[in-house]
Amino acid sequence: MDFGLKNKVVVITGSTGGVGQSLVKEFAKEGAKLSISSTSQEKLDKFVPNLDIDSDHLLTSIVDVTKEDQVKQFISKTIKHYGSLDVLVPNAGDEGKSLPIEKQTYENFEHTFAVNVFGVMYCMKYAAPQMIKQNSGHIVVIASNGSMVGAPAMSQYCSSKHATLGLVKSVALELGSHGINVNAVSPGAIDTDMMKRIEKMAFPNLTHEEVYKKYAAAYLDDRYASPKEVADVAIFLASDQASHINGGAVRIDNGMESTSR
Repeated sequence: MDFGLKNKVVVITGSTGGVGQSLVKEFAKEGAKLSISSTSQEKLDKFVPNLDIDSDHLLTSIVDVTKEDQVKQFISKTIKHYGSLDVLVPNAGDEGKSLPIEKQTYENFEHTFAVNVFGVMYCMKYAAPQMIKQNSGHIVVIASNGSMVGAPAMSQYCSSKHATLGLVKSVALELGSHGINVNAVSPGAIDTDMMKRIEKMAFPNLTHEEVYKKYAAAYLDDRYASPKEVADVAIFLASDQASHINGGAVRIDNGMESTSR
């Protein structure tokens, strides 16, 4: 299917992580003009040479999304380079440290919210004026099933993702009249390094295979989502085929929403 994304300008944060790499690859396949960020030049240098993309369709930046001035510069650089901004994908995220509530700290919450909430807000803040000017645009936030459910010892993460979904719903109401769609992708467990870190924090004495079996049992197909499955949903929400979807979240959880397994 042609999603009409050829030569559309797409901004993706956290582009060198597990989901981020899949997002970049899938948007590149659609012929989009990409502006991508990472916190590390080393990570970009390792990832970019493996991309099948024309050099004039790729712009890279080093960005810490918790720093408002860096996000502002990143978005401004994109618009100056390409002349427009059609799709924003705030993907950068952090799980924080797994701690029971009696051991939680301000610093743990502060850092997790800085990435997962403020980072998304900054991206929206500086992308919105250009999209309003164009009277069009798609914002696709990579959120989490943690936007709707809780998890033991993960209050810092789940509460931040609940806040992220609140941002999505509120900003959709603000921007909808300007022809801008704001939605979230909310996966359950994804087969990424972040999930492996969460596994290790939750069950330090078990193997990856043992913890995988425990967590995967929450899904009807007994497996994690793949990064590409997340990217595929993001591609759809970034297209005009999804123009009547606004202020919502697409869950990728194979029945977790409907079952108590």
